[in-house]
Amino acid sequence: MNSNIQDLQDEIVVMLRTVYDPEIPVNIFDLGLIYDVDIDEGNNVTIEMTLTSPNCPAVDFILADVQMKVESVEDVNEVTIDLVFDPPWDRSMMSEEAMLELGLL
Repeated sequence: MNSNIQDLQDEIVVMLRTVYDPEIPVNIFDLGLIYDVDIDEGNNVTIEMTLTSPNCPAVDFILADVQMKVESVEDVNEVTIDLVFDPPWDRSMMSEEAMLELGLL
């Protein structure tokens, strides 16, 4: 990955860390809900992500927030979000910081 793509990916991760599930006081990146951030040569971004539950009542809010915040990153062109449930999310996907924040460590 060239340094421009890596820099753009780093900026996207910063923005993803500002997106929260309204029911959980931890950002979606540290919760482990982001499976992949792919950037092509045209700076089009595809995000593969999941939710803590397929029945998450905040799905529309979370997806709209991800879309808006990633689109706000300078140099990002198009953003596509692929919502997947395989593999299913579980708490082992959380960062250590998220586990500490939720009192799981």
